[in-house]
Amino acid sequence: MMPAATTVPYNVWRFEVLLYASLLLDTLIVMFSATPEDISGETAAVANFANALLILLFVFLVGIAARRRQNWARWVLVVALALSVLSLIGELSFNGLQFDTVFELISAALTASGLYYAFTGDARDWFETRGG
Repeated sequence: MMPAATTVPYNVWRFEVLLYASLLLDTLIVMFSATPEDISGETAAVANFANALLILLFVFLVGIAARRRQNWARWVLVVALALSVLSLIGELSFNGLQFDTVFELISAALTASGLYYAFTGDARDWFETRGG
């Protein structure tokens, strides 16, 4: 016999939706970004494969954070956001604001907003009752 389904708190739901939206945007960025002319087709394929694996890893982390109440997954996502922001700052200082970076900024803002909800309001009790 399966246990009764637990209703996900509203802030956890917001966290999940915003992070999945960010990951969808990241997927679109990878799909439609131009490949630099100075790299080979094989290198571009490997880079796209690595990006796809990272996106799938983040989908997994969002799922276990939101549905299985794994607190450590939230913190991994926070660290990933921090590294992403550092990378984005470097990209902006090197290349300036370009079409791709605008969408990367939007993706980072969606992620930051989602993580804000994951640590506030009714989400705190959700993660504290089964910390991980």
